[in-house]
Amino acid sequence: MLRVNEIFYSIQGESSYAGRPCVFVRLTGCNLRCAYCDTPYAYDEGQYLNIDEIIEQVASYRCRLVEITGGEPLLQKETPHLIQRLLDKNFELLLETNGSLDISRTDGRCVKIVDIKCPSSGEEKKNDLENLKRLSAKDEIKFVIGNRKDYLYAKRIMSRAKRDNPGMKPPLFSPIYGGIDPQVLAEWILADHLEVRINMQLHKIIWGADAKGV
Repeated sequence: MLRVNEIFYSIQGESSYAGRPCVFVRLTGCNLRCAYCDTPYAYDEGQYLNIDEIIEQVASYRCRLVEITGGEPLLQKETPHLIQRLLDKNFELLLETNGSLDISRTDGRCVKIVDIKCPSSGEEKKNDLENLKRLSAKDEIKFVIGNRKDYLYAKRIMSRAKRDNPGMKPPLFSPIYGGIDPQVLAEWILADHLEVRINMQLHKIIWGADAKGV
């Protein structure tokens, strides 16, 4: 059994998969309280479903791409089993995790999107930076950036990650929605010639920041 906040079908808004239709399984519970969190309803709200029930709901949308998100999905001990079961049924799996927990217990076929917390989150000290050594070539790291201090922190961690994973995908730099001007972040990236992907939260551009279940 897992506690599930919501299951919905939408457009993938972030990561290198942005723009693709995707089924989202949002699990309940989070061990962090980021200052800019846009899903606080996932802290405590949800119903218990068994894995077969979750798979049945996911399959009903007839979409191969599935993301397990939260909250923090790795807080629930059955999450790796859910991922494995979905992979065995030939779904393409993404796991979005807040970077505070060991990602190595997740099936290697699953793409891990590790959201490394910058200083403005208030949770920077909770990062498990050993995860940088646990990344595979298909995994991704993401930084939510609200100011220049966050940007410089992200650059520093990105350099460390690339030393451990020279073939890694370009890191994702995401401006806080409604916070830092994306143009400012883009100008910093261009000035420093960074090999990164600016990440604009496409779902919020399409449906608005307050929309739920999209």
